[in-house]
Amino acid sequence: MPTAAAAADGGPQPWQRITVDIPGMEFEARPPDQYAFDFPDSECDGWSTDHLTVRFASIRGAKHRYYRQPRQDAARAAVHEATGSVVFVVADGVSSATESHQGAVEASRACVERMLHLLSQSPGPLDLADVASYAAARLEELARWRLGTADVTPDDVARLYATTVVAGTVRPAANGPRVEVFRIGDSGAWLLDRAGGHYRALFGTKTGGATDALVTNEVAPLPHVPAQPEQAAFQLGDPWLLLAGTDGFGDPLGDGDGAVGALFARHLAVPPPPLWLAHVLDFSRETFDDDRTLLAVWPRTNPGPPPGAGPR
Repeated sequence: MPTAAAAADGGPQPWQRITVDIPGMEFEARPPDQYAFDFPDSECDGWSTDHLTVRFASIRGAKHRYYRQPRQDAARAAVHEATGSVVFVVADGVSSATESHQGAVEASRACVERMLHLLSQSPGPLDLADVASYAAARLEELARWRLGTADVTPDDVARLYATTVVAGTVRPAANGPRVEVFRIGDSGAWLLDRAGGHYRALFGTKTGGATDALVTNEVAPLPHVPAQPEQAAFQLGDPWLLLAGTDGFGDPLGDGDGAVGALFARHLAVPPPPLWLAHVLDFSRETFDDDRTLLAVWPRTNPGPPPGAGPR
């Protein structure tokens, strides 16, 4: 962990970039093209409800910084105020799609909107396939507008806006927060044991991991929606926290037993300031130059009763 050493004038020096093993090449980032001004190099956010704490950050990778391409990852989170539930999404625009940065943002917005709507309609389990289909329909609508025709195919949409998605909700409950999460494509979700620093993959990974399921390089992203998207539902009990991230985070993480896993286990043991999460996520490691996005949800200790459980 870098320290704020004293500068010549007595003030603190800027944070030095964290390196893991062999660092990547350092250079000043180049601007993306002039019409990508609405997609900043980095963004982060963080807040807490009575029951849950949320942090997320999204960082443009070295490859996109060098070749003047916008960040193609996105993340969003919101609270459903009537239930105290948190809805979240991370998305990774597929590099072969010409407007994948826009696809990631629009799919994220659509997922959040739909999950908030479904939570207002029913207290039961979310229809996660409906959420995925709603996001795919948003991308199709965007493609019709972009191409100036109502006659578009899923392949037309994918060529413009293909994106992976990991999305879900965390609901306060008397016996611990209830998680429902799904994914389309190869982005990931994990549980992190804050006490022991161990990771448990919720979906198949490129290295196998806890699920013993391998993900190939063949990605089937939005707008393609399988009849039954990969999904998981469980109680988020102590000492675990929930992580969702793009493969820019998942690839260097691997099974979590290496230096990257140790770095994040150390810095996520308690919720860090959002800016610090972004700083850690922007670590330098040779060959890992993709955009990186990570969202984390911690159960708060000693929370009050969940919404609807009576007077507080």
